[in-house]
Amino acid sequence: MAEAPGGFNFDLVQRNALLEQKGMKGPGFTKTGTTIAGIIFKDGVVLGADTRSTAGTTVADKNCEKIHYIAPNIYCCGAGTAADTENVTGMISSQLELHRYGTGRDSRVVTAMTLLKSHLFKCAGGGIYPHGSTDSLPYCTMGSGSLNAMSVFESGYKDGLDRDEAVELVTRAIRAGIYNDLGSGSNVDICVITKDKVDYLRNHQYLQGKPYERLHPMAIPAGNAPVIATRRFDVRKYVDVGPVPEAMEIA
Repeated sequence: MAEAPGGFNFDLVQRNALLEQKGMKGPGFTKTGTTIAGIIFKDGVVLGADTRSTAGTTVADKNCEKIHYIAPNIYCCGAGTAADTENVTGMISSQLELHRYGTGRDSRVVTAMTLLKSHLFKCAGGGIYPHGSTDSLPYCTMGSGSLNAMSVFESGYKDGLDRDEAVELVTRAIRAGIYNDLGSGSNVDICVITKDKVDYLRNHQYLQGKPYERLHPMAIPAGNAPVIATRRFDVRKYVDVGPVPEAMEIA
């Protein structure tokens, strides 16, 4: 048997085109309607995410949680494939908890990352990246609103940020995605991780409220809509309403 030549193989192109002509839709890419971001400051890490969950063009949930628990000192943000993210982070969280029971020590980020990388590389699923690669960066954004968030980071990041500066910068980055990306929306969630504790600031900024309040029923002052003319019609000339019923005798 001759060895297959290297490079790309286009043997199935004609077959796929024929299947599409017969109405079979080919696989597509997954849209990540989300804005998530993370930044390192002098005492720890700040994570941020919007709270809009979409199913295609439909907003499924206006206030979902995209910052997922992995360990008491480790959280992660998910962009797209929400069900996969929930299950994978839950699985890794369970393994890390058993590891803490066995060692008596806190979980390490490198341990969680190694577990995630090996699982994603094996299954080619969604997560850090489909093939399990990772980056080590001072700040990072992902999702459909990532470019909007990254523009805020690129212009506002500096080394040695304190907690308040980091929270404010991440909040502005997520807000940029919410206001400028249709797949992102609603509110801003923030998670501050330091050596001593974790502060999960749910709905740190509430952005989905309406800027006005409509009265029901609306009270319209008299005179705002003046009567110009009045015409009266006898409906019985145009519609057959049938015989008029006789009054019932009550005796």
